Amino acid sequence: MSAVTTTERSHPILTALLLAVLVAGLNVGLWFLGNIPRGPDDWNGPISGFAFTAYQRYQNPMRGDVSSDPEITGDLHLVHRYSPRIRTYSMLENPQTIRLADKEGLDVMAGANIDTRLENNEREIDALIAQAHRFPKTISRVIVGNEVLYRGDLKPSQMMAYLDRVRAAVHQPVSMAEPFHVWMQNPELADHVDFITVHLFPYWNGIDRKDAVPDSIGTREADGSKDSDGSFQALQHRFPSKHIVIGEIGWPSNGDRHEYAYPTVSNEAIFLRDFFNMAKRKGIDDYYVLEAIDQPWKENLGEGRTGAYWGMFNADRQLKFPFKGPVTEDTSWPWKAFAASALAFFPMVWFGSRFRRFKLMGRLFFMALLQLACGLIVWSATLPFNFYLSPFDWAMLILLFPAQIAILAILLINGFEFTEVLWRREWIRHAGMLPYDPVEKQPFVSIHLACHNEPPEMVQITLDSLARLNYENFEVLVLDNNTKDPAVWEPVKAYCEQLGPKFRFFHLEPWPGYKAGALNFGLTATDERAEVVAVIDADYEVREDWLAALTGYFHDAKVAVVQCPQAHREFENNRFRRMTAWEYDGFFRIGMHHRNERNAIIQHGTMTMVRRSALEGTGGWSEWTICEDAELGLRLMHAGYELVYVDELMGKGLTPADFKAYKSQRYRWAFGAMQILKGRWSWMTRKGPLSAGQRFHFLTGWFSWFADALHFIFTMMGLLWTAGMIYAPQYFNLPMQLFLIPVIGFFFAKAIFGFVLYRARVPCSWYDTIMASVASMGLSHAIARGILHGLTREKTAFVVTAKSRRMGGSSFAAFAPVREEGLMAIALLCAVIGMAMHYGTNYVESVLWMFILTAQSIPYVSALVGAWIAHTAGDEAG
Repeated sequence: MSAVTTTERSHPILTALLLAVLVAGLNVGLWFLGNIPRGPDDWNGPISGFAFTAYQRYQNPMRGDVSSDPEITGDLHLVHRYSPRIRTYSMLENPQTIRLADKEGLDVMAGANIDTRLENNEREIDALIAQAHRFPKTISRVIVGNEVLYRGDLKPSQMMAYLDRVRAAVHQPVSMAEPFHVWMQNPELADHVDFITVHLFPYWNGIDRKDAVPDSIGTREADGSKDSDGSFQALQHRFPSKHIVIGEIGWPSNGDRHEYAYPTVSNEAIFLRDFFNMAKRKGIDDYYVLEAIDQPWKENLGEGRTGAYWGMFNADRQLKFPFKGPVTEDTSWPWKAFAASALAFFPMVWFGSRFRRFKLMGRLFFMALLQLACGLIVWSATLPFNFYLSPFDWAMLILLFPAQIAILAILLINGFEFTEVLWRREWIRHAGMLPYDPVEKQPFVSIHLACHNEPPEMVQITLDSLARLNYENFEVLVLDNNTKDPAVWEPVKAYCEQLGPKFRFFHLEPWPGYKAGALNFGLTATDERAEVVAVIDADYEVREDWLAALTGYFHDAKVAVVQCPQAHREFENNRFRRMTAWEYDGFFRIGMHHRNERNAIIQHGTMTMVRRSALEGTGGWSEWTICEDAELGLRLMHAGYELVYVDELMGKGLTPADFKAYKSQRYRWAFGAMQILKGRWSWMTRKGPLSAGQRFHFLTGWFSWFADALHFIFTMMGLLWTAGMIYAPQYFNLPMQLFLIPVIGFFFAKAIFGFVLYRARVPCSWYDTIMASVASMGLSHAIARGILHGLTREKTAFVVTAKSRRMGGSSFAAFAPVREEGLMAIALLCAVIGMAMHYGTNYVESVLWMFILTAQSIPYVSALVGAWIAHTAGDEAG
């Protein structure tokens, strides 16, 4: 280990390069594993036939599009290179196909499109009979209707009448095309056809690709060594006197998974090549592959995205896979892997050399995270080109891609915190308790206690703790801000007089500026001897050594702030206070240490001490923001001062009294953060007095809250999209895995990061960790509202966090503070039920989407749980 450490210190760039090369190599290896060449048996002969539809890449018969003669001729010529036969489906759509196939010398199994439109059926049948007479050599067989009974468009008796009519009018053999089970359930149909045309689709049966060919044909060989019947052999046994034609068989190359069936290029290639070879061995030479060329317009026919990808050629008329040699899923994977590695390489090298103070595992972990993010960017940017996307799809991608970049940015920011907290060798800027100064060297401290409408008995407890301070040179200014009821503020005033001259009381009414306004008044009343201004909340009990052990930091002229954690008391026997207390604790044990490494802590409005000259010299407390404490900390950093964070519980207050107060406080913090972000934007985005690390933390430190805002926006969009998929599926498709997989990955990664850090840093039980997570997630909606309101509004009211009330009332009253969260949870539940009823579990995308909707509901359900716990826990303090 010492040799490694020495090498790292002597050659940090070399170590970073080696780590980057290692991670880049792993990246290439993962791309390779996802595209390992797969080797089905070669196919050397012609293909029996193709199902043929003559529409081009951007054509759609639903809009009345018609292909030109040159377009159809080109497609027929392409197909003729691989097979002498085609099958058509309609006589009225692109009717020139038969004439052009005759010129090309192709054999045609011509079909009439039969459905519920009886008049249209008559026109199709008349055209079929006419063309059969006109091209008796080209049209070798005719098909009356395609999956009509399967769709339930007509009754068997109606189809038998059509069949009898066409058989009497043409010389060619006549049949109808249906899936296997329709023939088995309606054996009387066989008496009205000259041959049986069956559709075999193991994909739609949810069969794994490796079992698909035996499921379709069967594995019984001539020597009787195997005796498993497939659908084709079962039909032969059921109708021994009828010739059986496989009218459609194939496998999609893209789209949605159906149970155990995965649509991929390699699976399509392997299935078809295996089928061609087995059909040849069994003497099956009358089949039609579905289909010759991809038809993007079929994506909206009720089969989901899969319907567009059944062709052996793509919509650009390129063969999707070779007939000889191994098959690679994505032939362009090497350049994608290289692009991902190149995109991540220099950021990895920079990180590895810049943060060599991290343990080796930490650097390797974060570099892998960088590589993963770059791989996802390349994958996300290239995957859409594998699909036939409409202009609407592209517009949605353009809108959603930046959101995906934001998700990755948040993941990296959280990952950096995770790495530094877990794998640092030591904290660089660790600060602890100091030896006490003699009285003559003690800085004079003016303690400011701002309060508004606080219970007198609670404030008196705080004042008693201040009176017990083991410190000589201090005063206490109680700044009562706009409390209307004299019965509330007068007892506090009397108590200050009782405590002696160090305690002074000021009742300010009317007074502007909320807490900041009161604190600014306090500066005007502060003893002229005061070098330090300390601020605490009205519910705190402080330790006797709070000032004595920490004021020594102000002997360093660069230090402007000494901040201790917000901590809580009297929560152990109250379930709601307990879960919130541990939720608060996480930030001070994790986030504050992470920020403190770069002198970028968030200053808090309690348990903080500020150098008076720095406070007054930079403008006092800001009254334009409701988070005057955080803004002051940023302003002091901008002025070049140091802020010291001492992770020692020097004082403890009360948690919010109920969920309404808890939400209100976090909303205020989020709103104030956006005020600061807007007001100090230039400080954080331009090079100046703030260091790069400080700008990083103040720009990204609120990204987790932005994630809550994005969560709300995504939830609303998800609900609207779900409604569209259910009620207007012709316009709204299932979301692609392109967006589903990263979102799910982000959800899990964020949850794992938070949970692991809590277990490593916060001294609470597993139960408390889980409950703290519930409390944190329950604030998501309040934070989202605070972020969105803060970005769109200038000001909001400063609401003091209630510490000693009880909600009371009926059980329904418990959920009054979370009405919006309850409505969101109900809406998401309805969306999941609607998806389950409409799509079920047949598509992997539908399952993933239901999972995401369920995951989206967790914060809203957590808010309901938190509100209920707060209601039932009462206001008893343990």
